[in-house]
Amino acid sequence: MTRARPAMHGVRLGDVVLRRVGGHAFEGCVEQLATAIRLGVYPFGSMLPSERELARRMGVSRATLREGIAALREAGMVRTQRGRGGGTVVVFEPPAPAYAEGGLATTLARREELLDSLVFRRVVEPGACWVASMRSKEDLLVTDEQSLLITALQEVDQAPDAAAHRQADSRLHLAIASVTGSPKTVAAVTEVQAALHEMLQRIPVLSANLEHSHRQHRAIVGAILGGDPAKARQAMEEHCDDTAALLRGLLG
Repeated sequence: MTRARPAMHGVRLGDVVLRRVGGHAFEGCVEQLATAIRLGVYPFGSMLPSERELARRMGVSRATLREGIAALREAGMVRTQRGRGGGTVVVFEPPAPAYAEGGLATTLARREELLDSLVFRRVVEPGACWVASMRSKEDLLVTDEQSLLITALQEVDQAPDAAAHRQADSRLHLAIASVTGSPKTVAAVTEVQAALHEMLQRIPVLSANLEHSHRQHRAIVGAILGGDPAKARQAMEEHCDDTAALLRGLLG
């Protein structure tokens, strides 16, 4: 199966999505790397950065990082190639979204957390669009950042199947967060995208919704690159509202 690959520019999503972990170093490594893989920051067939680079980026020892990668191997998400030119290869293939009978069947606490993430997203992502667009308006977006947004948008439009589309969609939203220049905004958008990904995997892929979503994505990126903060924020607000309505309706 052909997978969409995120293009490599001077600005790379992995550089901004991965951050220093908190007190639980091993668990933090596993959570961040697994989330980045699920959301397509590191897609099927790609290589993770070197152990040295990952350890530096997440602020952990290489021994702790190796334990985290070993956990990902046990979970079937990566494999390690030895020898010259070796490294850690992502082997996780995202499942196609499929409707789960019974809707959002999970613990009550988890259900409430997931649905609350839609509220959090409504605050965070439109704000990210505003900041990104203001940076564009003030000519602060470098060429690599502009290229990252354009390429991420193209990858959503050209995704070959539903699973690839879901990851490409996440990458686009993470790319928008990355060009705000705010690590806390990137962390917040990564959190809401992880929750959103979990919910979207539980509903069917609807062609009418995809077409609508494509138009909204183009409007969002166009407004950001055009330096129109109000338009960019409004377009993302509408996008968040439509997605939330779809999820609440289909998940119950």
